[in-house]
Amino acid sequence: MSLTGKKVLSFVSDDFEDLELWYPILRLREAGAIVHLIAEEAHHKYIGKYGVPAESDYTFSDVNPEDYDAVVVPGGWSPDKLRRFPEVISIIQHFHENQKPIGQICHAGWVLISAGILKGVHVTSTPGIKDDMTNAGAIWHNEPVVVDGHIVSSRRPPDLPDYLKELIKVLEDK
Repeated sequence: MSLTGKKVLSFVSDDFEDLELWYPILRLREAGAIVHLIAEEAHHKYIGKYGVPAESDYTFSDVNPEDYDAVVVPGGWSPDKLRRFPEVISIIQHFHENQKPIGQICHAGWVLISAGILKGVHVTSTPGIKDDMTNAGAIWHNEPVVVDGHIVSSRRPPDLPDYLKELIKVLEDK
């Protein structure tokens, strides 16, 4: 398995886009990665937009980002909640400063915007936040997946297969 020994964080809060949380987690685990869900509360059940639950493993402050190889930010409405936590912003900034893979899909770009890491970065997202992305200095593309160094971005659920192929490739190379 290509990601054996790799550790990945995924954020979770209520109103995540169900497929954008679970598809990456399952694909990364199938490839051999250990994936931990982190949230405001540990061992708490969070509910996705379509009712699929996800239980967090740890709180944001329980984890040391140095112990992880990548972070994944799911979309839905949860990114608007997640970006309000200083710990979330700090984790994203750590991954960016250390050039570790950051995966983001759909509205997850809001978290990267709040972390202040998108100036000059080629990305995609749901078209609904294109203006937010470009106003943050990103170079936005309407493509299923865009890879700019360690940042892998995607638009929406139909793009998940392309997104995970690229995210896994970037993670394999780190």
